[in-house]
Amino acid sequence: MSARAAKSPALHTRTRAGPKDLPALRRLVVSTGVFYPEERAIALELLEERLRRGPKSGYEFIFAERGGELVGYCAWGAVPLTRGSFDLYWIAVAPSAQGLGVGRRLMHLAERAVARRGGGRLYIETSSRAAYARTRRFYSAAGYRRAARLADFYAPGDHKVVFCKKINGRPRGGPRAARA
Repeated sequence: MSARAAKSPALHTRTRAGPKDLPALRRLVVSTGVFYPEERAIALELLEERLRRGPKSGYEFIFAERGGELVGYCAWGAVPLTRGSFDLYWIAVAPSAQGLGVGRRLMHLAERAVARRGGGRLYIETSSRAAYARTRRFYSAAGYRRAARLADFYAPGDHKVVFCKKINGRPRGGPRAARA
């Protein structure tokens, strides 16, 4: 554990979204310095849709807070018209909390949630831009394998890179893990 982590308040995670999460999420995605304004708008739209429609939105969230401050989050959900395919739409960690295991914790909780739903494949798409090199290494270190690369998808020279990991589900009727 780093000295910085030892001095930090404990990490608290939750899955219930509330209106106060909108400005906190806006600050978080801006703080990363990675996302374009259009991308940041989409992150907020997913949360707004969840707040408006609840579980019917299809978007699930896990928030990580330290000392009452949002330091990371992920958004995920089942891929419509598939059996056992899920997308991890977003995972972001504030620069002040990077390297402290927040991203790994969020990823683990999302994977457990997918397993509770019977498992399947969890897909993540990201950019090939240099700004995302650390992100791609994070996915590889978490056991995700590159499943596809779509050339010039986002813009000329900015390819879509798709990662995938098989998540084993819990047998029906087996022991249940504690809720995230």
